[in-house]
Amino acid sequence: MSQLSVTRPGGIAPGLANLDAILPDLTSRFAATADAHDRASSFPFENFAALREAGLLALTAPSDLGGHDADLPTALKVIRAVARGEPATALVLVMQYLFLGSLDGRSGWPAHLKALVAEEAVRNGGLINALRVEPDLGTPARGGLPATVARRTPDGWRLSGHKIYATGWPALTWFVVWARTDDPEPLVGSWLVHRDTPGWRIQETWDHTGLRASASHDVIFEDAIVPLDRALSPQAPGAPPQIDPKFVVWSSVLTAAIYDSVARAGRDWLVGWLNDRKPANLGAHLSTLPRFQELVGTIDALLLQNRVLLDAAAEGRLPLSEAALVKHLVTENAIAALEKAIAASGNPGLSRHNPLQRHYRDVLCGRIHTPQADVVLSAAGKSAFAAARRD
Repeated sequence: MSQLSVTRPGGIAPGLANLDAILPDLTSRFAATADAHDRASSFPFENFAALREAGLLALTAPSDLGGHDADLPTALKVIRAVARGEPATALVLVMQYLFLGSLDGRSGWPAHLKALVAEEAVRNGGLINALRVEPDLGTPARGGLPATVARRTPDGWRLSGHKIYATGWPALTWFVVWARTDDPEPLVGSWLVHRDTPGWRIQETWDHTGLRASASHDVIFEDAIVPLDRALSPQAPGAPPQIDPKFVVWSSVLTAAIYDSVARAGRDWLVGWLNDRKPANLGAHLSTLPRFQELVGTIDALLLQNRVLLDAAAEGRLPLSEAALVKHLVTENAIAALEKAIAASGNPGLSRHNPLQRHYRDVLCGRIHTPQADVVLSAAGKSAFAAARRD
């Protein structure tokens, strides 16, 4: 059974603040403004200022580039705390941790660009995210060529195209833009674009049910000039993808942890509401009724499964081949937990005055992230049949 080690002795690099001391406060601060950001669909700039002040934006950057070089269990601890307060903030932070944590293994990235991105994160809290999805193509994980085009000119690459779901763009320093060259036989890859680059604009299209604070608007590139050395080794279409196994595990664990944490926040609200609610015709708190006790026990059982799965994957105790299944199972358990909470609480659970409906809307977004359920389960089934044939 092939396993991937994702932990390091010591866990946290020297110089990192005591997480147990700072994370509870961050959770409370983020939760206090989460409803306002959800209602206004506004970006939580103050959350990222707090994360920068705490030294958490460069948490996973390599130590030889100035970062903390934190391992996956440490990153998981931070994401759990942030997502429990405000999940859109956690989603942007996950993208940051994935890029910085996999810099060493990123093929096509010259050493000077790795250093540039890491230094910006360490010194200024610079954030990075990939812009891959397009209106016509959809998610690139399901194949196809991007419509975004990079033309090589004497002044640099001229980048033109339309990207959607640019999560966190108001705070991003770097865009990693998936595109193709304009050659007769185009090459496909990514281009590293600084936010100060002229030639791009935002279309404010993000008006989703969940994660409304993520500012996942559209980005339009119109002959944006990108330095020649910032093309990240484009390859011929169909070339085998070179994916760092570390990235696969980290992506599955940290993405799923967002939605597990949202479910836990919803569970906590439900427990508090059942403890406080005392209908006049009952003469007792709802928490004294066996059916509600069983309900909360059922929810806690789902969340226990999530905790065990996430911790096992983060600590390298599961095979790499099961990372996507962990993401799928944790996400579905989180959704199921909040569905049960909504059904039990009735109108109060759906009221905009209470946070449970927001948690439920947010947790549904977990199904959208790559890899999606049909891909995960089909791959698991194919693997099972292949193993049976070998046996």
